[in-house]
Amino acid sequence: MSSWIVFSIFAAFMQSVRTAGQKQLTSSLTPMSVTLVRYLFGLPFVIVYLLILFGGQSGYEIADAVSNSRFVLFALLASVAQIIATVLLVKVFSFRNFAVGTSFAKTEAIQTALFALVFFGTALSGVGWLAVLIGFIGILIVSVPTSGVPWDLKNVLLGTLSGTAFAFTSLWLREASLSLSVDPLRSAAMTLFFMVSVQTVLCLVYSALKEAGQLLLIRARSGLALFVGLTSALGSIGWFSAMTLANPALVKSVGQVEFIFTLIITTLFFKEKITPREYVGMTFIVVSVVILLY
Repeated sequence: MSSWIVFSIFAAFMQSVRTAGQKQLTSSLTPMSVTLVRYLFGLPFVIVYLLILFGGQSGYEIADAVSNSRFVLFALLASVAQIIATVLLVKVFSFRNFAVGTSFAKTEAIQTALFALVFFGTALSGVGWLAVLIGFIGILIVSVPTSGVPWDLKNVLLGTLSGTAFAFTSLWLREASLSLSVDPLRSAAMTLFFMVSVQTVLCLVYSALKEAGQLLLIRARSGLALFVGLTSALGSIGWFSAMTLANPALVKSVGQVEFIFTLIITTLFFKEKITPREYVGMTFIVVSVVILLY
């Protein structure tokens, strides 16, 4: 099995766990504060990972990366895009029928493939497109609500825009990582460290100026915040490594197994039964991943 697929599956699992924690934080924190938690509490773990890879050479590598204008440009763009994407997705969680919004956020894989073709001239093969489409159909089957559940245009719009921002995040972070002349794992780690550092500063400044009271609430929920930070850092290590090694659209297609992990967690810990429709959706997702495997 290709290493990028292993990284993608690992990242999807960590993201499913992290999302559960983020949803709990939304009960007492604003969308921007939940976003801040992801970066602020994830940064120490990213630093540890960077030190493991580079050891005492990490300072020199950071200096070299910052002197690379192409790296800085795309890393900054990806940093801002990911903040926007996360804030929009957290806003979707506040809707009663958030499943609709999150299902449209999952258009991220298709949007990534389209934007990669239009803006970077990177095209998927016919098999690649097939896998992306089958995976997307699987997500729609399990995510879009049954008849009788209201559709909120604002919810749909926020979800779609979140997917768009995540798509550009994936493409821009890949460009940033590939601009560094080191091996893929190290370039991915450098990109992750740079982005999380920038995102932590931006979110902290915003919170201090606009939502100072939220910082005390974050401190009161430091245990859960630490859990979100750890799972976010681990998930990001997987995503960044996979996207440096392979086309982000394919990475996100494999990453749709996140739904299966979420369903398993819900079944084991909350004793909810899997519906026939969810079995059908899982089948589509598994088929999509199998196509990419072979």
